[in-house]
Amino acid sequence: MEYVYRLPVPPFLSGEGVRAAILDTGIVNHPDFEHRVLLFKDFVHGKTVMYDDNGHGTHVAGILGGSGRMSRGKCRGIAPKVQIIALKVLDRHGNGSLDQILNALDWLWENFRKYEIRIVNISIGTLPDRETKEGSLMMEKIDRLWDADLCIFAAAGNAGPEKGSITSPGINRKIITVGCCEPFPVIGRGKKIQIRCSGRGPVPESCVMKPEIVAYGKDILSCNYRYMEGQKAYVRKSGTSMAAPMAAGSAALLLEQYPGLSNAQVKLCFHDSCRNLWLPSNQQGWGLIQPDKLLKAGAALEKPAVHR
Repeated sequence: MEYVYRLPVPPFLSGEGVRAAILDTGIVNHPDFEHRVLLFKDFVHGKTVMYDDNGHGTHVAGILGGSGRMSRGKCRGIAPKVQIIALKVLDRHGNGSLDQILNALDWLWENFRKYEIRIVNISIGTLPDRETKEGSLMMEKIDRLWDADLCIFAAAGNAGPEKGSITSPGINRKIITVGCCEPFPVIGRGKKIQIRCSGRGPVPESCVMKPEIVAYGKDILSCNYRYMEGQKAYVRKSGTSMAAPMAAGSAALLLEQYPGLSNAQVKLCFHDSCRNLWLPSNQQGWGLIQPDKLLKAGAALEKPAVHR
């Protein structure tokens, strides 16, 4: 995973003991997950055996927590020992209804303590409308989860470079929205390659800065959902969907080292550790994630107060 290894990832941490929920197209039993998928819940078809009929969710999960087993570590994810809760909210076309997402958010609210979930990755998005803009029911449910101390990461979407092109739920003012630090290729209709840009802030009808951070999202090599059918173990994908799990995986490393940090403190650690790319703030937010400096920022917060 070439772009992952351009990030300074601490070699002594792996996300062990940290649990992350991924809302996406599902997940398959790829060898890189090594039985670390604790739970699969299907909000699309109600199936009980884990599956992914699109591949997006498996790819995202590999970036966040793949072990790299099938590549001898070359394609290892950011947090290779993180435990995964896979919530399928999108179908084989990558589409989903608002009700399916709301049901998944309700399930998280009812079960995050039971499964000790600390991180939520949402690499999905839609341009905000009446049902998904600020103040909507979806935003209320996400706010409630954030206020319960879950670290929520959402993709900024691929609708840039225009201002106000952040997708929902990335427009939520509380959560950590992740953009790409460079343009990236995507396959459009007719299977033609198009060059897209990360969604940019500010949030429409608001002064909220988005995204907060950026990560790499171009040509990321990660787990292929069709590996068990005889295809290659890894496949390349691009977009902010790939950037978000890099940030979520970095948070897993931080919480492994400093489990007492709150989600607000995790967000502050990103603020204090990102590398300035000297791009407009509505494009890069605080800058490019730096997992090694993220841990240093966490150490500063964990130090006891000095009384004089």
